[in-house]
Amino acid sequence: MENWFSADTWFGDIVAIGNDIIWTYILIALLLILGFYFTFVTKFVQFRLLGDMVRELFRGTDRSDFKKGKGTTPFQAFSISTAARVGTGNLAGVAVAISLGGPGAIFWMWLIALIGAATGFVESTLAQIYKVKDKDGFRGGPAYYMEKALGARWLGVLFAVLITLCFGLIFNAVQTNTIADAFVGAYDINPLIIGIIIAFLIGIIIFGGIRRIAVVAEVVVPVFAISYIIVALIVMVLNITEVPAVFSMIFSNAFGLEEVVGGGFGAAIMNGIQRGLFSNEAGMGSAPNAAATVYVSHPAKQGLVQSLSVLIDTIIICSATAFLILLTDAYTVGEIEGIQLTQNAMAAHLGDWANLFVTIAIFFFAFSSLLGNYYYGQANIEFISEKPIYLTLFRIAFLIMVLVGATSELAIIWQMADLFMGAMAIVNLVAIALLTKIAIRTLKHYQTQRREGKEPTFYHDSLSGLKNIESWDYESETEKKQ
Repeated sequence: MENWFSADTWFGDIVAIGNDIIWTYILIALLLILGFYFTFVTKFVQFRLLGDMVRELFRGTDRSDFKKGKGTTPFQAFSISTAARVGTGNLAGVAVAISLGGPGAIFWMWLIALIGAATGFVESTLAQIYKVKDKDGFRGGPAYYMEKALGARWLGVLFAVLITLCFGLIFNAVQTNTIADAFVGAYDINPLIIGIIIAFLIGIIIFGGIRRIAVVAEVVVPVFAISYIIVALIVMVLNITEVPAVFSMIFSNAFGLEEVVGGGFGAAIMNGIQRGLFSNEAGMGSAPNAAATVYVSHPAKQGLVQSLSVLIDTIIICSATAFLILLTDAYTVGEIEGIQLTQNAMAAHLGDWANLFVTIAIFFFAFSSLLGNYYYGQANIEFISEKPIYLTLFRIAFLIMVLVGATSELAIIWQMADLFMGAMAIVNLVAIALLTKIAIRTLKHYQTQRREGKEPTFYHDSLSGLKNIESWDYESETEKKQ
């Protein structure tokens, strides 16, 4: 198994060729072009409505509807999607980007997040509009709006298969690989033991469904994200005189003006955008699956919350890791990669005890990511077929991949993650590009009500011409006006 899952076999060659085609010739251009397009057509929604984003997020701490079985709260959905985002992409992925692309990769991570926040708004708003009812409240995502808005179930099934393979199998291998790597680097623990422990804990939670996942995520994610940011800020304050030099290094290396480590213009862009997309997932089509679970009065509200999640993930948490690493010379010494680079940088700042902090942080970040990844797989398995046997088989495969990830080689797992992530992102980006007008009309409907001093509310006939709207029919706009 280990020899087959290796970067230097025929399998590794196929994965590398697929990545080269997708990332070099298709996806980077698509992400940047559509990111800027969505930013302009929404009139910079990710900056203009930042206040609304924060307001909707914290209004979402009300649990009354959740207790009544009406889906998740906006804060819980934010926690689930942030759980999937705030994982190895933030701690290990940033380290990989710097070691392969140089400090300039961070600039491109920032850029893809700033424009990607508009993409995140569009895809999550669409997911809310076309969500469907289920026993836990609601579910939805790209597969659902591909079927209902585009009338292309085949495309929805293709996306559902890709995201199930990507998140349900490959990404959870990435997460457990990073957890195991952290414990091996800090305490030399057998990675198989770590894999067994994680599989057992995850199994207890995932068999409880989305509501149990939501409860765990809304506790774990805020506590450890805030703790990690505080530690990073302490390090920056202790090294405040060096911070301007780090900014200078990031910007100069981003445009190939300074060769550092992997260096170079192309390497910085490629690794920055790859790891940036892996971290914030904007446009990938993953977060809309969480966004669709929310009971909310207007689809645009959840689009705004998910847009905020993109910004928090990369601009705040990924930047925290970047500065921890770049304020040392750890990334220029030896061949250390992944989470161990972040551990070494933290230890250089705060002493050996920091290894324990990073190890615990990566455990909870990656563990919460596993919960988010699992739910994305579940929602799409249920799109393909609602027969219980398929969900049971998926759960078993999910837990098996936890064990595979803990004991496999880092390089090939990251490469496979990039391949499947790129493929599903292309499918989703094409779909939301075709459905942009619906998201823009929904945003305008929301803003019109806000300007009139009303609480934005959406009904199945709020926008003329929409078809297959299942979850907004409890009252119509027409009936309300009578």
